Amino acid sequence: MNYLGFDIGGTKSAVLLGNENGEILFREAISTGDPVQTLDTLMNIAGNFGGDPVSAGISCGGPLDEKKGVILSPPNLPGWDDIHVVDIISKHFSVPAKLYNDANACALAEWKFGAGRGSENMVFFTFGTGLGAGLILNGALYSGSNGNAGEAGHWRLANIGPVGYGKAGSFEGFCSGGGIKQLGQIYARELLQQGKAPVFCPDFESLDSISARSIAEAAYAGDPVAREIYSRCGEMLGRGLAYVIDFLNPDTVVIGSVFERAEDLLRPSMEKILEKECLPQALNAVKIVPAALGDSIGDKAALIAAVFAAKENHDGNI
Repeated sequence: MNYLGFDIGGTKSAVLLGNENGEILFREAISTGDPVQTLDTLMNIAGNFGGDPVSAGISCGGPLDEKKGVILSPPNLPGWDDIHVVDIISKHFSVPAKLYNDANACALAEWKFGAGRGSENMVFFTFGTGLGAGLILNGALYSGSNGNAGEAGHWRLANIGPVGYGKAGSFEGFCSGGGIKQLGQIYARELLQQGKAPVFCPDFESLDSISARSIAEAAYAGDPVAREIYSRCGEMLGRGLAYVIDFLNPDTVVIGSVFERAEDLLRPSMEKILEKECLPQALNAVKIVPAALGDSIGDKAALIAAVFAAKENHDGNI
């Protein structure tokens, strides 16, 4: 059987046709714009795929209402206000459809196709532009009352610090691509005011061009300031994970994006904090691993959303 997946992103959106084994048969991406025009274009493209899909899945950043199938004004999707995307796509193709928060959909993808295979209790962290979590508990997705469970990025880990999720010192503020950029700017500005310049920022004019990637490159080249920034990020990652591990007692934690690319810069300080903060019994039961699906995770997430839409339609539960 074939399934349609829609991956709605702030810059790019994609539609794809694939099967329940995660194989992508057809895929096309477009620039994200006005919701009506974007969805019309994606649905027209999907109509040319053929393949008689049995269901459709939509992966999108929140906030949204998974149960009602409505996108609710995500900050990275201006103009996408109260978009009843499930009704639109379901009616267009006459198939069941399901909307998932992208962190939840990615959690399902890593659980079924990636680093979480075989897990009974898994937590997935995005650790990309932002920080969100998807929860697989007792062998099933847990999404909360309306799909907003797992918003760990909103936790405040310190009274002051980088801003993420609209909150200074938040988990997302310290542990996201944008948060690492802010940390880099803080460190660089202080050094520049002392007449020193870190490798990743030679002057004040370069402050805006700092990125998590440029700091990582400097760290791998041996720059002690860049390495200190990633060490600080790893410490806060450990603090956030300690809450998750003690509270949920997962067997697997899967972390994507930045952690995939810079695990060796983050893990030492992360593990030091975990050993200090976690219950030993809980820490000994969990493995913490980088995500395995890489750049394909968005496609796999949209596809698994469609598979679960068909399953839910068939037996009334996920």
